[in-house]
Amino acid sequence: MNKPLNEDDMLQFITEKTKADPKQIQLVLKYEKAYITKAEQSSKGQADIDIDDLIDHILSRPDVLLTELAVDTILEVEMDYLMKNGFAGYID
Repeated sequence: MNKPLNEDDMLQFITEKTKADPKQIQLVLKYEKAYITKAEQSSKGQADIDIDDLIDHILSRPDVLLTELAVDTILEVEMDYLMKNGFAGYID
């Protein structure tokens, strides 16, 4: 049985690795989740997410005050966390 995702632990992990503002990290994760949920709903299940489109979507939000590189780094560190903790993997 998998343990539930600890979002506070993940946020702390991402903050330590990226040194970004935790409030900005939370915004990035919130917009990422909404984007993926919408993509999955429109594709009736698993969606193939283009990371560049996702980053552009996040950067288009007026309250996100980060650079493209910072958003990309946050998403990469989030994936590292999810993979390390058994919540995600890459599909070949």
